[in-house]
Parts: sequence; structure tokens; C-alpha cells
Amino acid sequence: MPESPSHVAPVTVTSPPSASPGTARTDAPRVAAASLVGTTIEYYDFAVYGTASALVLGPAFFPSGNATVSSLAAFLTFAAAFVARPLGVALFGTIGDRLGRRRALVASLLLMGVATVGVGLLPTYETAGLLAPVLLVTLRLLQGVSMGGEWGGAVLLAAEHAPPGRRALYASIPNVGPSLGFLLSSAVILPTLNIAGRDGFTDWAWRVPFLLSTLLVVVGLWVRTTVSESPVFTPPAEASAPAKAQAPAPASRFPLGTLVTRHPGRLLLGIGVGLGGSAVYYITIVYSLSYGPKTLGIPQNTMLTAASVGAAAGIAVTLPAARLADRIGRRPVMLTGAVGSVLWAVPMYASLSSRDAWVITGAYTVGLALLALMFSPVAAFLPELFPARLRYTGASAAFILANTLGGGFAPLVATWLNGNWDSPLVLGFYTGGLCLLSLLCLLALPETRDHDFDA
Repeated sequence: MPESPSHVAPVTVTSPPSASPGTARTDAPRVAAASLVGTTIEYYDFAVYGTASALVLGPAFFPSGNATVSSLAAFLTFAAAFVARPLGVALFGTIGDRLGRRRALVASLLLMGVATVGVGLLPTYETAGLLAPVLLVTLRLLQGVSMGGEWGGAVLLAAEHAPPGRRALYASIPNVGPSLGFLLSSAVILPTLNIAGRDGFTDWAWRVPFLLSTLLVVVGLWVRTTVSESPVFTPPAEASAPAKAQAPAPASRFPLGTLVTRHPGRLLLGIGVGLGGSAVYYITIVYSLSYGPKTLGIPQNTMLTAASVGAAAGIAVTLPAARLADRIGRRPVMLTGAVGSVLWAVPMYASLSSRDAWVITGAYTVGLALLALMFSPVAAFLPELFPARLRYTGASAAFILANTLGGGFAPLVATWLNGNWDSPLVLGFYTGGLCLLSLLCLLALPETRDHDFDA
């Protein structure tokens, strides 16, 4: 249904010469690489904070005589960034759907870099008192706003430049970023722990991974400012006659409002599709890194290694799964991952009871490989659910709200569950139940492989 004139405004965009229709899709590999750099940096920053929350930030910023209370407070600041993500969806979705994908991505990466370096420079509670946790929460909120605009823009820029028949493959390349960012954070944190020791890491060395992100952000900004804008934003003067005829409708003044009023069903189902995988990811790479050592006595290095090997397995599965989704459709691949995740959830976290490094690593490897089957095609699937000039907002809103509800509060829920039922099995029942919900939402949505992406 066309929008009324009162809800639309013409969009004037000036693209670089490389953004012309004749060259846009030949830039696809470079654009996908630029998108991957950005999501890797963003999730490196989030993974560093998540690991620091599990190891250090509780007592440093929220001192308490009760270790559980300190951990809950630290995880609450972790969740705070997820609460701020919807604001990022509204802000960067409006920029991305009205002014261009690239502008939104550059702004989101710059904001994330400033906030992350700021965390590394913060005084602790011992030095600054209540000001320290207030500043920490403020910077976490800024990180959350940034993340609200990152994923949707990264996958869109890659997908909209993709050659015909390879949209899921190119869109999935930025989806490697979360696992790659976690591996990169582990590659920094593990040596820092070994060199500084646990006491040194707690005292000062926890700041090193945050400050090192400065270099990554500089590289990311350079890469993102040199790639072409999405073909959706090619100016009419540069477009050929056929391209003009297929140009999408003008952008809504407030894309999020239009999305909620015109596509509420697809938005809710899209959120549901991402709930289970988000819970598995954050329980595995954030909560279990604290729960394993503190509650079950599993060595910290064992937990970090198991999560890192599992993340590497997820990376190995991501691109082949996306290529398969281009050939046979998004839903078959995602359904396979969803069913596998439902069945594997309890055995995966039950492995923690063994306290055996090989058993835990094997269980995490299978679990995160199944997660990759679910999440690899979603990078194309969610954008394909929405029209071009609502696509940044629609894909971002579905993914980010799923991440917030399924992942952002997962460490808090898990801490509460294990406070009442002292068994890792409850983690499996919790994540397995959310994966089942994702499976049902996926069954309710159509196949999108042949969707007209220019409309």
C-alpha cells in the first residue's frame, strides 16, 4: 500500500563516483569485507566488555561483600547496552533508510569506538566512588545505541551490492563478525591474563583490550569511508532508464513508525526467529565464562578455550551454510539449525558438569556450529522480509530486539536460574525453550530467496 504524502519526503543523496549502477555490484567483495571489519570491531568491543564483566567489573565498579550481587550488577550493565539498542535502531535506521547505509555505518562505528576507549579510561569505584558506575553505565548505553545501527547496516550494504544468486552468501560475511570479534577478544585477553596474572589483570591490565580497540576503529573507519554507497541510493542522474523505473519509493519520515504500523506481524515473527540463537550465543560466550570458574571450579582458560573453539567452528560453518541457502532457500538451512539447537541445548550445557575440557569444548563446538546454521542465512532472510526503504530499520529492529530480549538479559536470567536451581541443566532448558520458539516463528514465515530485493 503506498504511503500518503504526509508520511514521505524526497531523499537527496550524493554518492561517490564508485556508487554508479555499472560498478556497484563489482564492488561487492570489497563492500562485504568493509562490513565484516565493522561488525568484527563492534562485537570485539562487546565481547571484551562481556568477558571483563565476568572477570573484573563487578568488584571494580560495584563492590559488595556478596560475589553474586557484584556479578549481577556487572551483568546488569551488560544488559543496559541492550536496552539502549532500540534507540540505535530508531536513530541509525532513520539515517540508513533516508540518507544512506554507509553514513549510518560510519557514525555507528565511531560512536562505538569512543565509548569503548572511554571504558578503558574509567576510574574505578575505589577512586571515584559512585561516579565510576554512573560513567560506566553511560558508556554502556552509548555502546548499545551504536550496536542498534551496526548489524542491519552491515548486512544490508553487503546484500544490496551482492551479485544475483549470492545475496545470502554476501550478507552472511558480516555475520562472521560476532564470532570473529569474540576470537579476537580472546586473543587479546588470554595473553594479557597470562602476562599480568590474575591479580594484575584485576588491578590494571583489564584496560588493555579496551584501549587496543582504538587501532581497530581507525582501520574500520578508513575502510568504511572508502567503499561505495548501496545501489538503493544511486542518484537518479546516474541511473539508467530501467534503473529509474525500478527505483524504490521515497523514504518515510519516521521509518520505525511506518514499520510498526504496516508490518507488525513480520516484525514480531522476525524477532522470534532470533530469540533462541541470541540466548545460546550470550549464555555461551558471556555467562558461562563466569559461571564455569566461579560456581563449578572449571579453570578460566578452559572456558575461554572451549568458547573460542566453538566460535571458530561457527565461522567455518557460516559461509557454506549461506551458500547452501542461496541454492535451496533460507528456511531449510535455518530450520535444520533450529531443530538441532533445540535438541542439543541440554547436552551442551550439561557438559559443564563433567568439568572436562575436551567434553566441554566438543559440546560447545557442536552447539555453536548449529547456531551458525540458524544465524548465517538470517542476514539475508530478515532484510528480505521488508521493502527497500524500510529495510535498514526492519532488519535492525527484528535482529536487535531479538538480541535484547534473548541475549541481553540472558546472563541475568541465567544467574537467577542458577541461584534457584544449582545445575547447568537449567541453562539447557532455558535456551532450548527459546530455540523452540524461534523454530515456530520460522515455520510461520515464508521463504524469501526469490524476493524482489529492488522493491
